[in-house]
Amino acid sequence: MKRIDFLIVIVLFFAVALCSSCEKNENNFDPNVYVVGYENNEDGEAVAMLWINGMPYNLTDRIYRSIAGSVYVSESNIYVAGYEWNEQGYTIAKLWKNGVAQNLTESFSAAYAVYVSGSDVYVVGHEMGVAKLWKNGIAQNLSDGTSTVYPNSVYVSGIDVYVVGFEYNGMDKAFAKLWKNGIPQNLTDGANWADANSVYVSGNDIYIGGRENDVATLWKNGTQQNIDVAHSATIRSVFVSGSDVYATGVECAGKCSTILWKNGMKQNLSNEMPWASGHSVYVHNKNVYVAGTGYNTGGITSVAKLWKNGVVQNLTNGAHEAAAYSVFVVK
Repeated sequence: MKRIDFLIVIVLFFAVALCSSCEKNENNFDPNVYVVGYENNEDGEAVAMLWINGMPYNLTDRIYRSIAGSVYVSESNIYVAGYEWNEQGYTIAKLWKNGVAQNLTESFSAAYAVYVSGSDVYVVGHEMGVAKLWKNGIAQNLSDGTSTVYPNSVYVSGIDVYVVGFEYNGMDKAFAKLWKNGIPQNLTDGANWADANSVYVSGNDIYIGGRENDVATLWKNGTQQNIDVAHSATIRSVFVSGSDVYATGVECAGKCSTILWKNGMKQNLSNEMPWASGHSVYVHNKNVYVAGTGYNTGGITSVAKLWKNGVVQNLTNGAHEAAAYSVFVVK
């Protein structure tokens, strides 16, 4: 698939933004769908990627390995969180704004999620084993470094900042955790391995998706609900639209499949594949988008994929390993 210089992304993006102000009915225009992830280059090194409406763009110069894990679009600006290996061989947490990279630190680190609220940009990740929340590039510690802690998702509602992740307890177990304005709360008791992967706030309700003891789990206001007890499964992303709660992730029963749950009801999005997983779900105008990864039948490399209302689109052709980790949709 042809690569296009990222400078063209900016031109295309602002052309779309200008078009939205044309004297036409907005409903005549399809929304713009942004997906991030990675695709290996010819040398087998991962390259952070952004796909806009299916068109691929490199986020880096492809000298060092890089991963893009989260995308957020606000006021014609495209924000991407991820990380890139440096010449010393360790990763650096990065934030790209319209293709321009910013190092969030110079130490061993990674950024996993980005959220924009007004003029404030929030990123979560870790630095030297310490969980971090960066607000406009300024870091706040969410842990003290005495244990391994990974924050996976951030959501801002009003003046409140919610972060979820997990804390390794040193005994092959982990606590699923929620931080509200920096104050930690354990969602599980540490008796099993548990992690929290996604948080979404709707009104007064806080929804968190993850797993405990290989069971797909949804917490609503701290109350745990097991979504799939029959198979090994994990929720990786949650999105609330009106009264409907959507979640996507993976279920493994002989093969691993991309699953979409709507209000707890399961839909298998990847029946034709021997292995697949959903990483991100977004709902726009009643259309449901899922970004993820799969192997086509007989394939030997992973493919970055986007499902819209259950219909799959390949973002890569399978020539090189690839994955899609986050999707964001705007007009």
